[in-house]
Amino acid sequence: MTTASRRILLAAGLGTLTAGAAALDPRAAFAEEDTLTYRPAQFSGYGGEPDLDVDWHAGWPSAKHDPAPEIQSHAADDYTIIMRQNKSVNYEAPFMFLLFGNRSALLIDTGATPEAEYFPLREVVDGHIADWLERHPRRDYSLIVAHTHGHGDHKAADAQFADRPRTTVVGTGLDAVTAFYGFADWPSTPRKLDLGGRIVDVVPGPGHHVSATVFYDRWTRLLLTGDTFYPGRLYVEDWDAFAATVDRLVAWCEEHPVSYLLGCHVEMSIQPGVDYPRGWTYQPHAAALPMPVAQLRALQQAVREIDGAPGVHKFDDFHVWYQV
Repeated sequence: MTTASRRILLAAGLGTLTAGAAALDPRAAFAEEDTLTYRPAQFSGYGGEPDLDVDWHAGWPSAKHDPAPEIQSHAADDYTIIMRQNKSVNYEAPFMFLLFGNRSALLIDTGATPEAEYFPLREVVDGHIADWLERHPRRDYSLIVAHTHGHGDHKAADAQFADRPRTTVVGTGLDAVTAFYGFADWPSTPRKLDLGGRIVDVVPGPGHHVSATVFYDRWTRLLLTGDTFYPGRLYVEDWDAFAATVDRLVAWCEEHPVSYLLGCHVEMSIQPGVDYPRGWTYQPHAAALPMPVAQLRALQQAVREIDGAPGVHKFDDFHVWYQV
């Protein structure tokens, strides 16, 4: 893929967008300030089941000849965009999430490639924000860039946002995470992030990574689990912390309505128990991204069965890797 062929695919009925330089500055939406009418979205209660019916690009047999864009974007609703990095750009193909509130947008994770030439995340996100502000005009709109955890395939493009106006990039170290969200008793008590009416609960999730967090969006009732849980290989750094996190998430699902769990990768195939090998850039028969709460309970049962034993432990919907 070349710069000239770069394009942004926006699914779910919002059409296909081509990002041009003039469309990327969110302040352009405020050119006619006197005519603006601020209409805050009403985020109280449940916004309805998000649209997760999307055919995610599977990569390409020859990555060099992949005609698809570097980033695929899908609108789960008018206030929620799910993005995925093309496997032809990086085999990790992480998912990223953009949530719009009345005052701020929240970008969760920045993918696996730092260079904008190959992975234009800032351009794509700015385009989505500009498009959203055209439909929902407001002044001084800000962006928070946060992370599910600090591994390189989730923070690589942070620097693309370093000079962006009205933008806060949250660090990925434990001190930075606890300071930003106000965790005083990590990892015991979740904290609340208010985007302007839209509340996102931030649940401590160490185990895969020391400062991992899980995000619960009250509007869509999606539980965004990062690399703690997804259809693939669950790599555990700290067994006791991971087991406690799984118990914490099951308890959260028992106390809060959850529509689906969404992780940040898909590595399993549609054949139970069979994953795609690490490094593959083409997964034509990948498992679905959304996971019901029942699959989280299955992980909890698996963790109890494994009981900290090192090895690769294979189950139908995920594999657990510990000390391998």
